[in-house]
Amino acid sequence: MSYVLIIGAKSDIAKEVARIYAKNGYNIYLAARESDSLEDLKQDIETRSGVDVKLKEFDITAYETHEDFYASLEEKPLGVIVVSGYMPEQKSAQKSWDETLRAINVNYTGAVSILNIVANDFEKERRGFIVGVSSVAGDRGRKANYIYGSSKAAFSAYLSGLRNRLYESGVEVLTVKPGFVATKMTENLDLPENLTAEPCNVAEDIFSAQQKGRNTLYTKPIWFFIMLIIKHIPEFIFKKMSI
Repeated sequence: MSYVLIIGAKSDIAKEVARIYAKNGYNIYLAARESDSLEDLKQDIETRSGVDVKLKEFDITAYETHEDFYASLEEKPLGVIVVSGYMPEQKSAQKSWDETLRAINVNYTGAVSILNIVANDFEKERRGFIVGVSSVAGDRGRKANYIYGSSKAAFSAYLSGLRNRLYESGVEVLTVKPGFVATKMTENLDLPENLTAEPCNVAEDIFSAQQKGRNTLYTKPIWFFIMLIIKHIPEFIFKKMSI
């Protein structure tokens, strides 16, 4: 069975994505910094699913290493799923260029760097799928998280253009826009329970949408309607709101 490459494999969502693809028979590349920390996950997936799991050292912001990283893969993947993300505290990022730049580089620039390489290969081979995990925060800038949101907005626009470019090559591109998800990244936030998904549910939604050839996925689905409303609030009203 073909390999799926998961970028940002230490995140809660990525771990569940790995499990569900493995359960459905895909071999897995788990790529992350300090990837040896994923050894227990690797062993668990191999035991439960009987597939091959390889750990790959990867830094999404070390752009100069990306070509060599992709070339070093023993077998080129059928699919690549980018789950890397960094959400700074908004007020801290407003005062710290380092925090702002980290958000931009992890959420957008680094993802573009590796996906440009992947896209060129997939386009040449005329096969494969790409999944990018963006965010509903990219649908409209809000004062509560516009630095994070703007980096995700850029990533969503990139994925849209990539989908348009690769269509004729038969390469599918899925943009995933989660709302609130109960992960380590959000553990200090007071999230509404009825609007917050578990990582395993997000992973199931991603697998289902990718297998069906969907273009965009909001998870939970209610976020499509929430963001539809938010996007259509007139600017002269929206700028006065505290959301």
